[in-house]
Amino acid sequence: MVLTPTNRRIHCPVCTRPRSTCICHWVRPIAQDTEVIILQHPLEVHHAKNSAGLLHMSLQNSRILVGEVFDDAVLHAILKPAKTSVLLYPPADDAGHAKPEALNPAQLAEPSQVRLVVLDATWRKSRKMLHLNPWLQTLPRLSLDATWISGYTIRKAHKPGQLSTLEATCAALAQLQGDDATYVPLLKAFQGFVAEQAAYAKGPVSASNISGSISTADLP
Repeated sequence: MVLTPTNRRIHCPVCTRPRSTCICHWVRPIAQDTEVIILQHPLEVHHAKNSAGLLHMSLQNSRILVGEVFDDAVLHAILKPAKTSVLLYPPADDAGHAKPEALNPAQLAEPSQVRLVVLDATWRKSRKMLHLNPWLQTLPRLSLDATWISGYTIRKAHKPGQLSTLEATCAALAQLQGDDATYVPLLKAFQGFVAEQAAYAKGPVSASNISGSISTADLP
C-alpha cells in the first residue's frame, strides 16, 4: 500500500502522537524546583497508555532519555555531583545488585539541590534496567512515605498499590517539596487522560465519553 496525503496519519509535532489521539490538551505546566530525569525503556516510547510523555511535557524542569543500557560516562555527565541524585525505587529490591548509598535526609532539605531519577518501564523491565546499569544501583533510593491509590486503571499493576510513572513522580515531588497542591491539576488531568484512553479502546471518543471523569474527590 502506498501512503498518500489522504491516508497518511498526521502526527502532532509536540507530543508526536497521531493528531486524533493527541495528549497536549492534558498538559499542565509545572515549574518544579526538583530536577527530574526520566529514563524510559524503548518499549514505552510508543505505548499509547504510557504516562511519562505527559509527565515530561508538564514538568518544565525535566529531561527524558530513552534506552535500556546507558553509557556510564553519559549518566555521570547528566547526574553530575552538583546536586544530590536519588532513584525513585523501592529500597528492598536489591537482590543481585550493588548496595545503594544510604540516603541522608539532610541532603533532601533543599529541593532545588535534589535530582530525582525515575525509571519508566514495566516492573520487570525496570528491574532489568537496574541490573544492566550498575551505576544506577548505587544511587540513594527514595521511597514514598504515604500510600497512594492509583487511578491508572488502563494498565495492569504488578502489585496492589503500584502507581504509574506520572503518579509516582508527582507523589515523590510533593513529598520532597512538602507541597501536594502544586501537582493536583496534573493528577486531575491524568485522570482525564486515563478515561480518554479507556474510551479509545471502546470506540470513537466524544466529549460526552469523558465528561465528569475528573474530580478532586477522586484524588488520593
